[in-house]
Amino acid sequence: MKGKEESMKKRIAITVSLAMITSVLGVSASSFGAVTAKSNAPKVTITVLGADYGSGPSNTTSKYWLNIAKGFMKLYPNVTVKTSTINWNDYNTKVTAQIQNKNYPDILQGEFFPQYVSDGLLYPLSKVLSNPGAGSPVFKSSFSVNNVQYAMPFVTSARAMFYNKKLFAQAKISAPPTTWAQLLTDAKAIAKLGKIGYSLPLGPEEAQAESYLWMLGSGGGWQNAQGKYTINSAANLKAFAFLKQLVASGATNPNPATWNRTADSAKAFANGQVGMEFNGPFLTATIASAGVLKTSDYATAAIPGAAGPVIKTLGVADAIQVFKSSAAKLPWIKKFMDYATNNANQLAFAHEYALLPGTVSALNSLKNDPILGSFVKALPHTVLFPSSANWTSSVLPAIKIQIGTAVTGNASAVLGQLQTLATGG
Repeated sequence: MKGKEESMKKRIAITVSLAMITSVLGVSASSFGAVTAKSNAPKVTITVLGADYGSGPSNTTSKYWLNIAKGFMKLYPNVTVKTSTINWNDYNTKVTAQIQNKNYPDILQGEFFPQYVSDGLLYPLSKVLSNPGAGSPVFKSSFSVNNVQYAMPFVTSARAMFYNKKLFAQAKISAPPTTWAQLLTDAKAIAKLGKIGYSLPLGPEEAQAESYLWMLGSGGGWQNAQGKYTINSAANLKAFAFLKQLVASGATNPNPATWNRTADSAKAFANGQVGMEFNGPFLTATIASAGVLKTSDYATAAIPGAAGPVIKTLGVADAIQVFKSSAAKLPWIKKFMDYATNNANQLAFAHEYALLPGTVSALNSLKNDPILGSFVKALPHTVLFPSSANWTSSVLPAIKIQIGTAVTGNASAVLGQLQTLATGG
């Protein structure tokens, strides 16, 4: 699933006990049945490379990983944990370059790369986690190769349509749209107020998610039920024909191909400048930080489709996986993985970035949360990104760069080129 505001986000109310949150900074060894390392334990260095979900220095995910590292090193003084993060906009490029240079981190958080399994670089999850079944089962197949799971969902989310109730009232719109035709009419009405009717983020941050939601609306998708790429299918071309019409109407943001979800779309919605957009629970953090909209000023609804609401929305998960290293280091990496994915650390991440956890136990604890609960309940009924080996290695990077041009140029040509790349034909 897959990802990202210039000032520190105000905290979103999540039902997490103070004890759980403070434990991120230092949890007693007894909490995990662990025993602090003896003074004669071998010296070990673990490197962690993760994606950065923050909006800037004030809430960079580097701080989150540093707190986890400090807590773990307090338990095990013989271990040094070195952490670093990469901005999502540059993630694929920089990770790919680092791995090509054989500069492997011990632990990689972010995208799952099936190609690295084929290259023999990753441990099976059962080797690096005491409870390899701890993650949400929704994403098990996506993080598996030949029925063996190699990564665990570390953070998840589901998508819905957010709409500005104040702008709807001003434009005399009585209810959120359920079809594309209604969305176009409503977006035009909001645009007449001098606002963005529908925000269309097809920039490189997460063009793959925005595109997928529109494909689903016409019965399309990146692949068919047999796992074969169908990027230039008739259903997908129908979706982009509508998007081209939507953009041409002037009811969207200009230049969708350079308009990113976090820095542009979410920020504009939070500042009251957008009528509708597809997004995840993390948008609520941006809204709270901006301080322009009250909770009563916006709501969520099902994603509109060509003929009615999309039944299954998009579920996204970002992975945590372990590269092969020495046998001597492996037990300490396993301890760190257990520590990093415990409930306290999972919920602290959810609290900071208004995202969903990856583990079943942490997700279950949020089912009745007033903000995240509805997204948690939607997660089992979602569709996922492809798990083919070339998705993250070549197809996804190309989609991020190219597909935004399909709404202003020749959609058939753009989707056709991506299909050729995906199938090697």
